[in-house]
Amino acid sequence: MQTNLSFLDSLCAALPEAGLVIDTSADAVRALNPAAKHMLGPAARVGARFSDWLGEGLAQFIVFMEELDHRGEAWTRDVGLVVGDTVVACELRARRLPTAPDHIFLMLLDLAALERRAQQVDTARLHRAGLLEWKRARDFFAELEHQNQLILNAAGEGIYGVNAEGNTTFVNRAAQEMLGWTVEDLAGKPIHDMIHHHHLNGDVYHSHDCPIYRSFRFEQVNRIEDEVFWRKDGRPIRVEYVSTPIYDQQVLAGAVVIFRDITERKENELRLQTALEEIASLRDRLEQENAYLQEAISTERAHHDIIGTSPSVRQLLTRIEQVAATDATVLITGEAGTGKALVANAIHNASPRRRRPLIHVRCGAVAPGAMEAELFGQIRGAYQGALRDKPGKLELAHGGTLFLDDVEELPVETQGQLLRALQEREVTRLGDTRSRSIDVRVIAASTRPIEKEVAAGRLREDLYLWLNVFPVVCHPLRDKREDIPALAAHLLRLASKRMNRTPPVITQHSMQRLLDYAWPGNVRELRNVIERAAIVSQGNKLIVDLGEAVPRSKSAPSRLRTESDLEAEMRRALLDCLAATAGRVSGAGGAAALMGIPATTFYSRIKKYAITPQEWQSPDT
Repeated sequence: MQTNLSFLDSLCAALPEAGLVIDTSADAVRALNPAAKHMLGPAARVGARFSDWLGEGLAQFIVFMEELDHRGEAWTRDVGLVVGDTVVACELRARRLPTAPDHIFLMLLDLAALERRAQQVDTARLHRAGLLEWKRARDFFAELEHQNQLILNAAGEGIYGVNAEGNTTFVNRAAQEMLGWTVEDLAGKPIHDMIHHHHLNGDVYHSHDCPIYRSFRFEQVNRIEDEVFWRKDGRPIRVEYVSTPIYDQQVLAGAVVIFRDITERKENELRLQTALEEIASLRDRLEQENAYLQEAISTERAHHDIIGTSPSVRQLLTRIEQVAATDATVLITGEAGTGKALVANAIHNASPRRRRPLIHVRCGAVAPGAMEAELFGQIRGAYQGALRDKPGKLELAHGGTLFLDDVEELPVETQGQLLRALQEREVTRLGDTRSRSIDVRVIAASTRPIEKEVAAGRLREDLYLWLNVFPVVCHPLRDKREDIPALAAHLLRLASKRMNRTPPVITQHSMQRLLDYAWPGNVRELRNVIERAAIVSQGNKLIVDLGEAVPRSKSAPSRLRTESDLEAEMRRALLDCLAATAGRVSGAGGAAALMGIPATTFYSRIKKYAITPQEWQSPDT
């Protein structure tokens, strides 16, 4: 064994890399060479514990040894050796000694040294490449000296030479065409001052900073991928070039420059980058808008469902089922609060377009002057205040469904443009000349009698005829009173869930009050009444507050509430929600969520009804 170790000691000493023989059973170094001592420091000696150099890498070394036991040899770069206060990144290569199974031969490669050698190889390769460029330049000069100017002039790249003083010695035809300078203009003159005098941003380009001058002053080959040469007419061109020093009988004579005009390529890259940024911005904006719209739809669906077993509800569900699978245009009519938006959602969600957005356009909520931009979009500068490109609702609905709520509120001058866009299946943004194809399914809704709107001239007849392919009627709640118990129970569950409360019981008395009420606001009013009752109810019984409204009487017709009655009820509902949430409007559990409307709408109603904090903070509210 001693003889073997002596042999291995000699073998380690002969290796240029660090090598050790380790007794794994004793965790002891049995042999090592000077390179290993140099790498591992003063503690490296025969008999030293190898594990002392492993530190936190002991676990990885154990895995390495398991691979060695399995394969007979192994290597890894996952184990760093602790030398003093430094962890040395190494490559470990190991092999079991056949004459001594408990001994391994371990070779250590310093990765930092490997990287330095790799850099030296790269440097040598670059140097050889530079020499190659130099040889090419020398060949160019040789061809010039032998009256072979045709070869230079046949080159598609610009080529010019300078002497050791930086003065022009020759310019080929391609360079003259690209720069606009002739040989007579440049010959014998400092070409840097002619074509390379300024940066693109206007800063002076000093010759001592010029890579071309460094080529013959410091004997460097310089490859530049993006700089500017200036034409005779003062226009810049973007270039990439290689500047190579040239010699005459081992004496530095100057440099040769080979360049290519990359102006068009850089402009295309800039346009592409701009387009990609615009696409990314548009994608983000569309995702945000779609997320907002989907959230709004989800919120609305959370407050509603098509509930009921009355004949009118069954008929409505049948109509939805009939038309959903088609692309037919649907016209939904009905009083305010009868669930027209819910029907539109149901048709869209049951259609093949359900994976694309349902874009809801509230025609009565957009200022007449802004409706055209709202529907068709705009480009930057289309009108004063148009600061960016913006797609319209028709574009956003591409592949999906466009829901025109309160379609009779559309400005008459916009109706014709909308009809033309829908018929031609293309849209042009304001200020733009380029049309965009659209694939949109249209659902419209009207609160007022649609035929009267047409007769009064507020809705174009041709638009009405285009929309009225498949009419759907939403009946008022007073015509389907048998659905009120199920609707009330459903709405109460939703309201209680949002408020994290156990739903109170709807007593027979309260239910009778709901049945006897006229419900001029339909399901929307029922929802508000139930939510308000859920807020104010104490204990386990629902307290229904129908205000001062007169209930429906079997002997006398019910008094219909006036606009002021409805506004007073809405104002009280807003106060109740604010009081229940301590004035917090937005967010989960906020007043807007309790009422089932967007926060922006809630804020606008606060402003409309001039509600002050003192009102909802008062015990009387």
